[in-house]
Amino acid sequence: MVTTAGVVFVIAAVALFFFWIYGIVSFYFDLRYRFVPVVREYRREDEQYDRSVPDELR
Repeated sequence: MVTTAGVVFVIAAVALFFFWIYGIVSFYFDLRYRFVPVVREYRREDEQYDRSVPDELR
């Protein structure tokens, strides 16, 4: 027999699961499109700096 409390529990669990998955996907896209390009650019600039400065000056 289906109770009101059971239906409310299932609806609440599905809603919480939806927002949990949404948070994980948002975090993934933030990493991919915001933080990874910044880190790549920083490393690229750092490598260029290492090549441009002679060993005697480091």
